[in-house]
Amino acid sequence: MNDLGDVIIRAIMSEKSLRFMEEENTLTFIVRRDSSKLEIKQSVEKMLGVKVERVRTLITPKGEKKAYVKLSKEYNASEIASRLGIVA
Repeated sequence: MNDLGDVIIRAIMSEKSLRFMEEENTLTFIVRRDSSKLEIKQSVEKMLGVKVERVRTLITPKGEKKAYVKLSKEYNASEIASRLGIVA
């Protein structure tokens, strides 16, 4: 994949993703199904200006690819989400 901006489709805001954000410093995104963990990591780091510690992915029952992106300790997932307009 050439353009890292095409990797992330949208951010997810649910009770589960809020819990991950608060307890594990993790943001949740729907990403392109053909994207790799490395591409997801590079895209998030470039778009948000953060350091990513780990990326976990899964395919939802709807056929979408969901990525759990754990941020490095020096970044706060809640603050990044607020900056993105995900959390009110």
